[in-house]
Amino acid sequence: MAKTYAWVVSAMDSAPTEDGLAKVVKTIHWRRNAVEVDGDKTYYGDVYGAMGCSSPNPEDFTQYDDITKDEVEAWLEAGLDVESLDAALDAQIENQKNPPIVQYGLPWVPAPVVVEPIVEDSSSL
Repeated sequence: MAKTYAWVVSAMDSAPTEDGLAKVVKTIHWRRNAVEVDGDKTYYGDVYGAMGCSSPNPEDFTQYDDITKDEVEAWLEAGLDVESLDAALDAQIENQKNPPIVQYGLPWVPAPVVVEPIVEDSSSL
């Protein structure tokens, strides 16, 4: 029953230049996923959004081509309420495991009868 969480960064909108710096990240488009395996069943949760970035400090600016996935994930961790995101993911998975609403079908309509097709063995012909 281990649950794992992961970031997926799909795009980073960037200003070509800003205050003498090139390729300045302005918006990060992200997803946060959760996966829980429980026996032979796997449950998934997913939230997504976009986070605006403040203007960078020229003293510790990372060139766009040198930005790492770990660095962007650290920006997301610092800029978003990860605890709330993970709670939403946990709720999605819990609702899959224990649905709050279930559709049982109409009680006055009989359940459909499944008829198995007859398959002849052509090897005996």
